[in-house]
Amino acid sequence: MEDMGGMNAFWEQIDGGSVTVLGASFKLLLSMVLGAIVGLERRHKGQIAGMRTFALICMGATLAMLVSIYIPVELLGMTENGDPGRIAAQVISGIGFLGAGAIIQMKGSVRGLTTAAGMWMTASIGLAVGAGMYLVACIAAFLIVGVLICLEVAEKRLFKGAELKIVRLKVKCVVEDLQPYRDCFKAYHVHISDEFLRYDYTQGTTIVNFMVRSRDKTDFIGLFSRIHSLGNVLSLTLTNEVNN
Repeated sequence: MEDMGGMNAFWEQIDGGSVTVLGASFKLLLSMVLGAIVGLERRHKGQIAGMRTFALICMGATLAMLVSIYIPVELLGMTENGDPGRIAAQVISGIGFLGAGAIIQMKGSVRGLTTAAGMWMTASIGLAVGAGMYLVACIAAFLIVGVLICLEVAEKRLFKGAELKIVRLKVKCVVEDLQPYRDCFKAYHVHISDEFLRYDYTQGTTIVNFMVRSRDKTDFIGLFSRIHSLGNVLSLTLTNEVNN
């Protein structure tokens, strides 16, 4: 019975409406764990923002919610007219700065959108933990990980070979007819979605970026060899960034 009484007292400390040291410590620890779980998946995918970043975001949002509750209730005594959501609301808009930093925009491609969305969602989880919504926060954290892992597998199966790639070609002449190069891509069943050209008349060179879609098993080495046989080819690059 004493154990049950102790558990009940502990639960009242962490689940009560007031902010206590024990309750705040538990919430910060839980948000740290949940944030780290999401960050572990991102780090596994090679993203710069990993466990530490996501754990700090989640803990920061939790602390913001705790402060939002503490100030009107404990300091001002506003049990009825207080606004605990005022400070916490700034987390949702403020996290946009971190999210923008996670998005790396290149010419022709944008990366980091999923990580930025994960940061925003992790901040929301932290707010939920700070508000005492433990079960909802845990469910949300595991749903995020499920989305990041399971839906990625589904997308790869549904849109297999649909990712855009860039074939960058540098030729030692001013190219006036791209058809011979298009024929090379056609021979290897590579679809050209768009083309970008840059003429350098002082050097007498042309840079062509072919935005293409292809199957996963496309023989790009053979394709490059065929393009090289056309002559005057200085370099060939397969990338995901357009460079004019």
